[in-house]
Amino acid sequence: MFEPFLLSFKLASITVAILFFIALPLAWYLSQTHSKVKPFIEALTALPIVLPPSVLGFYILVALSQNSPIGALFKDTFDMSLVFNFTSLVIASCFYSLPFMVQPLQSGFESLNKQMLEASYLAGKSKFQTIFFVALPNIKSSLLTALIITFAHTVGEFGVVLMVGGSIPGETKVASVAIYEMVETMNYSLAHIYSAIMIGINLVVLLSVYIFSAKHNKKFGL
Repeated sequence: MFEPFLLSFKLASITVAILFFIALPLAWYLSQTHSKVKPFIEALTALPIVLPPSVLGFYILVALSQNSPIGALFKDTFDMSLVFNFTSLVIASCFYSLPFMVQPLQSGFESLNKQMLEASYLAGKSKFQTIFFVALPNIKSSLLTALIITFAHTVGEFGVVLMVGGSIPGETKVASVAIYEMVETMNYSLAHIYSAIMIGINLVVLLSVYIFSAKHNKKFGL
């Protein structure tokens, strides 16, 4: 009964892990650079927020299909399809949830004391060491927000995952897609249960973020 939720949590966990390592250097670069291309990179990163999921899902589907160079390469080399399976959900989720990981991290990095970063470099620490051992420990609130919001956003995905994954039980049928099918078949009682669980999950997630942020701000007198 709850297999779609387990699949959603699995998808969200993998997406968060992948996006953390993708978004971290990107957020750091955007927070430190004064390049003229910064607004364009920020706009591209934020595009999934305003772009209709069906549009994003369609182009991801086209890009990963066997008729595309990428899809054909994976099919010919690894005999692997990149659409209508769990792999396609992960790829699509990484695109769709990217801004929810990048923006909190970027905001946190931009709030750091520049003198602290300069002191780290003067102490002989590399950029990698500065990010992981100086910057990240000082933006715990932003880091937690990025991880939790990205997880919750991925769990709640519908349009993008339906476009690229369809509804294959145990493979691509996540909770949001299951609810859609229940409504289509007028199974409202089960749809109510699934929807209530989704509301509960997201409410707990948001409460966790706000409570932690409030405690963090109070601790540092912000």
